[in-house]
Amino acid sequence: MVVFSIKNGNQDGFLYEGSVQDTNDELISKLVEVWNMRLRLGMLSQAVRELAKFGPMKPQDEHGMDGIKEQYEGAAIEKSATYAADPSGMRTGNGPGPQLAETLERVCQDAQDVLSPDLVKRRVAVSMEMLEDKLANIKGAVMMSYPMGLPAWDPITLCIDGVEGLEGTSASAELLDAADATLWVASKDFPRGQKVGDRLGYNEKTKVVAKLQKSGSGPPAREPAVSEEERKAMMAHYFKRQEEMKKLAEASDDDYLASSWADPKALQQSLRGQGAVKAPGLKL
Repeated sequence: MVVFSIKNGNQDGFLYEGSVQDTNDELISKLVEVWNMRLRLGMLSQAVRELAKFGPMKPQDEHGMDGIKEQYEGAAIEKSATYAADPSGMRTGNGPGPQLAETLERVCQDAQDVLSPDLVKRRVAVSMEMLEDKLANIKGAVMMSYPMGLPAWDPITLCIDGVEGLEGTSASAELLDAADATLWVASKDFPRGQKVGDRLGYNEKTKVVAKLQKSGSGPPAREPAVSEEERKAMMAHYFKRQEEMKKLAEASDDDYLASSWADPKALQQSLRGQGAVKAPGLKL
């Protein structure tokens, strides 16, 4: 199997296994499915965590209106036994309760583990089946917490049904269309109508770093030669070296005379075993 390390910006995104016999159209379509599903799971897990704390989403025209209605209109706001006011004012504050909230948190964390870049370090490839399983777990936990269903305007409902729930969010700009997405490896794209082996050769035991781009975006920018951690280590080393050189420049020319290696009697004293002998009460 050919292992594709799909990069998301300068950070590792995920690993995907393909074959040199796959057509580029098939490979790109599958990669785009995984890409978009990861975006859905990321947004969904964040929204479900908010649901566990503050309950369903209110209609847009009621965001932040609870305090005003209570103070000026005398309206009675529904508050359950587990009510917790949403600081953003977007949710009702009526969460599902501690036990169900714990279940929602658990399935969200499970989904986040699949999205973690640590999978790349552990050499674990991602598949649509794996992601769909996490989506099903979240959907089941939401249905168990709210059997009557969530409001149609809640982004969780929209996101569970499809990528429509990502509209209006920062993740929507990252969505890709399988019909016009392009795959790039070493600044070369994978032409439609060809096989993966036509670009990479027909050795199945291959691993490449690749990037997905929208059509017309051109080749992705080259990655920096060193990682962020390496850059920080190099800067720390150069700073330390600069400070040492600064101290040497400011030091007096005859400071070395106080060093043990500059003592003309050091060899004689060491042979006699007197190197560590000090006068009583003398601090050096």
